[in-house]
Amino acid sequence: MKDTLKFYNDFPKRGIIFVDIIPFLQDKETFRHLIAEIGDNLTAPNIVAPEARGFLFTAPLLLTDPRVENIILIRKSGKLPFNEGDLREVTVEKEYGLDKLYYRISDIAAGKADEDGTFHIAVIDDVLATGGTCEGIAESLLDQTITVDGKPHRVVIDEFIFLVELDGLSGRKRLEKIAPVKTLIHLA
Repeated sequence: MKDTLKFYNDFPKRGIIFVDIIPFLQDKETFRHLIAEIGDNLTAPNIVAPEARGFLFTAPLLLTDPRVENIILIRKSGKLPFNEGDLREVTVEKEYGLDKLYYRISDIAAGKADEDGTFHIAVIDDVLATGGTCEGIAESLLDQTITVDGKPHRVVIDEFIFLVELDGLSGRKRLEKIAPVKTLIHLA
């Protein structure tokens, strides 16, 4: 699958080599294989999908993996409608600067908690570089108490799953302090 990827120098800014995973969407068999591999690495019923490429590779799991119950979208500013008190802001550190992302508490509550009142979550994204985005998201999620039917529930991150990992950027080391990291393709 590594040969399927495309690379763009100096995008989105000078010094960054952009890893393009869109070619995975241009071949049905490659895409089917990729979704199956993600499912093979997944243990949590609730999936966090950061904008926007994470959406593409998590949504099919609702149909192909009976363990998957819920997808929690992480969106950029102005993209997620919300009721008062429902929206959470996360400041994340990307390779090329700080960014703000958002999610809704109600989207977590719509998922499946275990009998102990814990929402088990997998964070699935396309590329692991420095790990700043997923670290910020995970830390914010772990700080939340989700109230369902008047009862408090906690959030646990079970794993991070990535299509591609840029091994030289140490993102794995950062995230393994939170949960195991699983990657389908490694790039030096």
